[in-house]
Amino acid sequence: MIELHYYPSTAAMVPHILLEEIGVAYRRVLVDRAAGAHKRPEYLQLNPNGLLPVLVDGGQAIYETAAIALHLCDTHPQAALAPPTGSMQRALFYQWLAWLTNTLQAALLVYFYPERWMDEGNAAGAAELKANAERRIGVLLDMLEAELARHGGPWFGGERYSALDPYVFTLCRWTRNFKSRPARERMLLGPYLQRVLARPAVQRVMAAEKLVPPFV
Repeated sequence: MIELHYYPSTAAMVPHILLEEIGVAYRRVLVDRAAGAHKRPEYLQLNPNGLLPVLVDGGQAIYETAAIALHLCDTHPQAALAPPTGSMQRALFYQWLAWLTNTLQAALLVYFYPERWMDEGNAAGAAELKANAERRIGVLLDMLEAELARHGGPWFGGERYSALDPYVFTLCRWTRNFKSRPARERMLLGPYLQRVLARPAVQRVMAAEKLVPPFV
């Protein structure tokens, strides 16, 4: 059986939602990040980076959220969570998946953990970096808004729900407590996030991870 090693409200929410959308049997394995379980030797054997999530499928551990998402799309084509291979839509799907993980998510990590990029004790530098990251994230959220406006469809990829939607939703959710404009305050992103939230699979994940409002 597939195992999802997760902690609530992390990037593990992306494959968690995908697994619920697909409807395949799987087992959730809670990795208590608050207690440092993601840095213990047994977890580092699954992911030497000590990060979440990890998906174990057929005895093989897979890490990196985008890689897990692609694996689930490719191994469950009946779920139609990615455009057909070789199509221009698939190329754009790859583009946005890479952008979400390498650009938006990377900027969010700088916002939440600025001290990782500073010398120890440099609180002023960390605060400055955090503020700059929040401004940068605002620009990136505007790009998401512009893409929704460009195609006018109900989902991020256009007319069909895809693996991009749980990823956009999860990363936008992380902005919910921003002092500046969180994602939900944008004209198109706000209603879009509510559409994703309303999906039964997403509701089941919110309940399973014991999350409480505000969800986005």
